[in-house]
Amino acid sequence: MTETADELSTPLGQKTERKKRRFRLPFTAMQALAVLLGLFLVGFLTVALFVDNPLGGEPVARVALRTPATDEKQPVTEKAAKSASQHSPASDNKTVTIIDGSSGKRQDIVIGGDAGDKAGAESAPASPMAGIDQRLLEKSRYGMIPVVADGLKPFTVYAADADRTKAAKMPVIAIVVGGLGVGAAKTTDAIMKLPPAVTLAFTPYGADPAKLAERARAQRHEILLQVPMEPFDYPDNDPGPQTLLTTLTSEQNIDRLYWHLSRFQGYAGIANFMGARFTATDTVMQPIIREAAKRGLGYLDDGSSPRSAAGSLTAAQSMPFAKADFTIDAVPTSAEIDRTLVKLETLAKERGTAVGVASALPISIERLAAWIKTLDSRGIMLVPLTTAMLKSKSG
Repeated sequence: MTETADELSTPLGQKTERKKRRFRLPFTAMQALAVLLGLFLVGFLTVALFVDNPLGGEPVARVALRTPATDEKQPVTEKAAKSASQHSPASDNKTVTIIDGSSGKRQDIVIGGDAGDKAGAESAPASPMAGIDQRLLEKSRYGMIPVVADGLKPFTVYAADADRTKAAKMPVIAIVVGGLGVGAAKTTDAIMKLPPAVTLAFTPYGADPAKLAERARAQRHEILLQVPMEPFDYPDNDPGPQTLLTTLTSEQNIDRLYWHLSRFQGYAGIANFMGARFTATDTVMQPIIREAAKRGLGYLDDGSSPRSAAGSLTAAQSMPFAKADFTIDAVPTSAEIDRTLVKLETLAKERGTAVGVASALPISIERLAAWIKTLDSRGIMLVPLTTAMLKSKSG
């Protein structure tokens, strides 16, 4: 204890009597415990709200979103929901059934009415089967393949829009850019840099040809499936897996055709990919043409083989047909491409219809895009391949 003297309260002349005083704490032990507990709780809440919470303690609202009932529940991403709200008015929404091309599994989704909207087209499609008419599908051992149903044919349903009345009155040119699906960059260039009236042909190969084909359809391009067929120098020149061969039976070749047909959907017709030997051999070519005609498809001969029997075989099946008149980039230089395009114009004016094919080389896409802008001024109409086929048939 500490002794202290109160000097001011002691009478003069008297000794100061020292008193013992005790210091007292300003709070009790229980109060101290309460203060410590309060500090601990404040610290704990600070850590919980600001350290573990990435929002830093800001108010949080949770909203439950209700989506249309589906047979198979699928997660809806924020990006997809935002895109749908921006580009698809509620009054234009519709529900479509999507069927997986490999498994046949069904799924209902709601899509906007304007399938040609540019902003919507640039975003990733909801599914590679979006917009596919489920009635025109039949299950094979490889997946879904085209079929005629309810009087509808894939050739008609998947043909690109065109003013056919106008096309009947003036020269028309159809351009088909092929070899797509392998190489996403060049495929995307063809899809985005060429106008919708250009028809795009996809090979069955590539990591995900269905996704690229659907992107082309979202940009309103008409699409074709290229079927690999045996060239004269096979196997030194090999088109790829499941190539149709002259040494196989018709049943084996049709089975291989089914594999190609199942790789993606939404095409209006098929075209040969190589195949100079195969297309020139009636006995193996006829069953393929008959099968494709039965499934409501058109056929494009790329013109690479002068001995091709495709023209007579398709005529016997009353099948929509066209043969390419020129390979636009056979010599892939600007000067030669431009010269070939002039020849294509001349033929269209003489005959009423002309068809050119090209690959997706950067120089080809560049020259085609520039040339197409000048066609109207020269009295020529660019049309999808199906329109050219129908005009030739009616003529």
